[in-house]
Amino acid sequence: MSEVHVTEADPTPLLPAFKVRVLLVDDQLIIVEAVRRMLSDQPDIEFHYVTDANQSLERARELQPTVILQDLVMPVLDGFGQIALYRAEEGLRHVPVIVLSAKEDPKLKAHSFGMGANDYMVKLPDKLELLARVRYHSGAHISRLQRDQAFRFLRESQKQLADANLELQKLAALDGLTGVANRRRFDDAMRAEWQRGQREKKPLTLLMCDVDFFKLYNDSFGHLAGDLCLKKVAAVLTEHLKRPADLAARYGGEEFSIILPDTPLTGAMIVAESCRRHLEQLAIENPGANTTLSSVTMSIGVASVVPSPASTIEALIQQADRALYAAKHGGRNRVVSATDLPGSTTSNEGKTAA
Repeated sequence: MSEVHVTEADPTPLLPAFKVRVLLVDDQLIIVEAVRRMLSDQPDIEFHYVTDANQSLERARELQPTVILQDLVMPVLDGFGQIALYRAEEGLRHVPVIVLSAKEDPKLKAHSFGMGANDYMVKLPDKLELLARVRYHSGAHISRLQRDQAFRFLRESQKQLADANLELQKLAALDGLTGVANRRRFDDAMRAEWQRGQREKKPLTLLMCDVDFFKLYNDSFGHLAGDLCLKKVAAVLTEHLKRPADLAARYGGEEFSIILPDTPLTGAMIVAESCRRHLEQLAIENPGANTTLSSVTMSIGVASVVPSPASTIEALIQQADRALYAAKHGGRNRVVSATDLPGSTTSNEGKTAA
């Protein structure tokens, strides 16, 4: 099998080109020489032979011929036994076998075909007949090989395309700066988790997080430092998510969100406080911050609800935003639950959203 190389003018990968390759299995050298002479002036045909029946299977594996000329009468293992070996071998199962026999015997013919032979010839055949049958059976086998190659190539191309599409979908759902989910992914996840929570009657909890005095930090240290700061905040939030369904997203600017499906308010408050404390402990210097710490901190608003037809995603987001607003105006660097807001009707287990 020779490879067809791709030229610069045509970048499309081509399928391998197959050459007619004949393997003669016969213990008589006089037959080997006669067949060799018949094929020697045919540039499109490769000729190989083996005289030892014990080596025929290994040689066939190595050569992957397009047709095997198999003598019936051989010492140790006759032609029928060798055909059985070829047909039991995955890589040789479909290689055409032409039986060469000294007898024009209907019973031998029938048995040959029954064992899996493709053709039967009395040796020595006429050169034109031998060439015609070799090319006919090789052509059919090469067509099969090319078809299988085409199918494999197509499957591989489809897999590569599917993988590329999946990667594009992932990239399209990620925030380019921080690597967490973007706003589009956040919206999709909220809709999916809302439907699941409504179906399973399980709480859905939302954390809205905002970096305190981020504009001052950006103005003091520049945009590159600001970008790095946001990456660190995203890493902090991600580190405290323990389940596959939990999602951290960049909501916009220096504002982030965390979706916690099947999580009651009490559990979400623990996650929120862990995130707040973790960022505080990083002690990222922010001299412009109007706090005693003079470091980068964040405020977090938390709201929870068991989704139902009586509530909406927008109402849950509004509750979390109101709690975040209260955290900001209450001194920053703190976590506030929507249940602590004046006039809130949201219970501690997030039964309703006001």
